[in-house]
Amino acid sequence: MSNILELLKDLISRESVTPQDAGCQDVLAARLTKLGFKEERLDFEDTQNIWLRRGEAKPLLTFLGHTDVVPTGPLEAWVSPPFEPMIRDGKLYGRGAADMKGGIACFITAVERFIAKHPDHQGSIAVMMTSDEEGIATNGVVKVVEVLEQRNEKIDWCLVGEPSSDKKIGDVIRVGRRGSLCAKLTIAGIQGHVAYPELADNPIHTFAPALKDLTEEVWDHGNAFFPPTSLQVSNINAGTGAENIIPGSVNVQFNLRFCTELDEETIKQRTRAILDKYDFKYELEWRLSGNPFLTEPGALIDAAHAAIKTVTGFETLDDTGGGTSDGRFIAPTGAQVIELGPLNESIHKINEHVGVEDLEILSDIYEQILVNLLV
Repeated sequence: MSNILELLKDLISRESVTPQDAGCQDVLAARLTKLGFKEERLDFEDTQNIWLRRGEAKPLLTFLGHTDVVPTGPLEAWVSPPFEPMIRDGKLYGRGAADMKGGIACFITAVERFIAKHPDHQGSIAVMMTSDEEGIATNGVVKVVEVLEQRNEKIDWCLVGEPSSDKKIGDVIRVGRRGSLCAKLTIAGIQGHVAYPELADNPIHTFAPALKDLTEEVWDHGNAFFPPTSLQVSNINAGTGAENIIPGSVNVQFNLRFCTELDEETIKQRTRAILDKYDFKYELEWRLSGNPFLTEPGALIDAAHAAIKTVTGFETLDDTGGGTSDGRFIAPTGAQVIELGPLNESIHKINEHVGVEDLEILSDIYEQILVNLLV
């Protein structure tokens, strides 16, 4: 346990707010290169990425993680400084404790123990890290995967250490994720005085019926693995701030978390069909954050279920909930991908924390997965 805590405290103490790494990857590389891992830096612009691999044989099991964290929020709201790890009441507090430096510390220490016991294991082990998961994720894992694909270096199994657990460690594993499609919509109007609406064109008023249609649209009914697709408006902005001016335009941001019943182009076509029913000018920009993916039952899921049962004694639940993760960039290569990590209750919150005893359980589960797949 002391080994896991020592590493996790070191990682938390580094202020790696996205896209900064703050030396976290150096710490991991120093530990793993001693065990025969080959280190490769794959940095792009302001993002630091590292690929560490031990062995050349197939199959290849990869642990995927991110060293960047979200901003702290108001420091005065924290019971202890967010980058000064503190243990209280059996919990380790600090930004990134659960998302996802806790998972990183657990799988690094699991790999260390596994190699000490099984130095001549089958296949290969890799660790992929980025500092751009909590940001827009344009120079992180997506770019590393492009490099691997260009040289035909294929991942067979990918375990993402994101915080997937609900009430206790290992009670939920993510076997897929919904897609995420972001939109920026600008509706044009004519600015004017509120006392003379006949001389202006209020874009908020003209857009309102279309907004109702967009939010009430039944995009699909989901399926056995995913809930129905959801459109959520995240921001509406218009006007100058003055109370007597009709705005000249309104800017709307919305996001669709979509399941495997839909695809990007279908969503775009149906959105435009709704907007085109109304008499206003608009501009629409799209950004695909990731397509949905689903890992079918196979060796990786079986190994995870068996490991959780061995370590904890209970059966786990397969799930596809939550937001996006970097697993969305690995799945299209043909790899089996799951997410298994700490409790997700405190992630991105003030006073983020992870249970001290949970760390040992999670690290033991990771080690047992290694045994189940590579011994």
